Amino acid sequence: MSYVCLQQEGICDIAQFLQKAKSNNYDCIATSINANMLPMDPIESDPTYPATVLNAFEWNTNVILQLSDVDVDSPNTKLREYSKAMILRDIQWAEHLQINGCVMVRLRGPKNDNLAEIIKQRTKGYWFIRVPITNPEIATFDHRKDATETEINAAKKVDPWSWWNNLRFATNHDGKVKVVLELNDLDRPSHETVRRWLGEPIESIIIPSSLFELNYSNFYVMEKEWRIIIGHFISMRVKIIISTNPTDKAICQYSNYVKKLIKDNSDIHNLYKYENLLEIPLQPLFHDLDTYTYEIFEKDPVKYKLYQNAIQQALLDRVSDEEAKTKLTVLMVLGGGRGPLARAAFNAAEITKRKVRVYIIEKNPSAIRTLSNMVKTLWSNKDVHIFSKDMRDFAAPELADILVSELLGSFGDNELSPECLDGALKLMKDDGISIPCKSTSYINPIMSAVVHNNICQASSAKRFHCGYVVLLKNVYDIDEPKTLFEFKHPNRDNVVDNTRYKELSFTVQKDCVIHGIGGYFDTVLYKDIILSINPLTHTQGMFSWFPMFFPTQPRTVLAGDTISIKFWRCVDPHKVWYEWQLSAPVEGELHNVDGVGYNMRL
Repeated sequence: MSYVCLQQEGICDIAQFLQKAKSNNYDCIATSINANMLPMDPIESDPTYPATVLNAFEWNTNVILQLSDVDVDSPNTKLREYSKAMILRDIQWAEHLQINGCVMVRLRGPKNDNLAEIIKQRTKGYWFIRVPITNPEIATFDHRKDATETEINAAKKVDPWSWWNNLRFATNHDGKVKVVLELNDLDRPSHETVRRWLGEPIESIIIPSSLFELNYSNFYVMEKEWRIIIGHFISMRVKIIISTNPTDKAICQYSNYVKKLIKDNSDIHNLYKYENLLEIPLQPLFHDLDTYTYEIFEKDPVKYKLYQNAIQQALLDRVSDEEAKTKLTVLMVLGGGRGPLARAAFNAAEITKRKVRVYIIEKNPSAIRTLSNMVKTLWSNKDVHIFSKDMRDFAAPELADILVSELLGSFGDNELSPECLDGALKLMKDDGISIPCKSTSYINPIMSAVVHNNICQASSAKRFHCGYVVLLKNVYDIDEPKTLFEFKHPNRDNVVDNTRYKELSFTVQKDCVIHGIGGYFDTVLYKDIILSINPLTHTQGMFSWFPMFFPTQPRTVLAGDTISIKFWRCVDPHKVWYEWQLSAPVEGELHNVDGVGYNMRL
């Protein structure tokens, strides 16, 4: 649920505050759980108030409760024990008010072991951990004339992200612990700092009212640099908390302005429900696809147009204008599905005015029924022939001039295109053309706490030995993708070997956590016609493939560290599988040994 929340301190009446927020275009409020209201109990040390000031729905959907700002990790024993008692009392009251609500607590520094233990003991609701995006001490130097250069440099080295990271590991990466990131108008974060936070489980960002300034028309606006930063977070579906003082008269302008920012920066698309969702890769060679899956692929507005362009160019290169009326091109579609590649072939032939005979080879008997109907209703005047066969076992009536296939998965070869196309080599003339003619896989180390938490929630004991297809949304690319494996078609080597091994090294730009390995591919269809899901060269508008994600156990890495990753593609008579291992800065576990968690059946 998206929201814009109003946060104010020193609130005396929560019900009135909520009404004020609603009337000024806010969706909810964040306020201290110890509001300065007349307590039920006459004892002054118990600043509670009756639960009936709001109804149950309002408590659960309209209020974020801020716990007492005390230090449960204080080195002072008395203060530490007092603080713990305060927090536990707050939690008891919060759990009475909310079924699965949210409590917010501020991180005060790098030591949070006691807070972590309290978090682990609480079973209801979410913890919102309030973290400054940069060291708040830096902002104080604007008002201090006595600050030395040594003090300033030391403060700049303090990274509050490390405070959060320590807490995250201390709470065992609990998915109910989320970040509330606090911006500071006196210290704008760097681009890399923002990018790193995008890989964290951010619930919301706190925008102080001091980020707003009056323009010439007497309206409150933000500087362009801040709009860009906030826009990055909005695109990740992060919520907004606006922090003001209780006497601020411009709160309605703030909310209207932020809601306009949300509208302008929201990354809305038809596939948003797949973001960070784990999917097991398809195995179309072993399993027959259903019509729902076919339909999703066919809706891609880009892929089949580029396939058509590739076939057009191949036809023009193979058949001159003088031969156009007499020379026949034999074209085989390997894996016809429900006909999109055959349709692209016929369109290409019509545009180029070249003669084609099309053989469609498809092993899925249910897809054959649809293809047969298409031949009768759409292609009755075409030279087209359908065969219900596995391409590796097909005996062609004649050899093909052009083989066209779409056997590529999210990692290029993970749907066994090398094995399939090697088996289909016997169907092609010696000078035949394969579309595609090359595929290349890429990997890079990534941080994504959200995807990691999703994997931890999976029921399989082998969940860290699987490769997943994931529309990566909340992700920080630790370094850019690098080339891993390459396959060329047709492969006419005397000895065909589709096993692969490579070790790649990457440089850490900023302290972070590696949660796994991102996997991508690109493919050359023909000449310079390329399809790509590599983030650096992604084909615009194409959504047929999401990236792969190969999990590792989370490990903190530091700026300047070298991350080395070993990756294998293994083959035996029955299956193909990947193995992967983090080999630096320290050696990690070897994942998916012998395909124990994930393999592709031949």
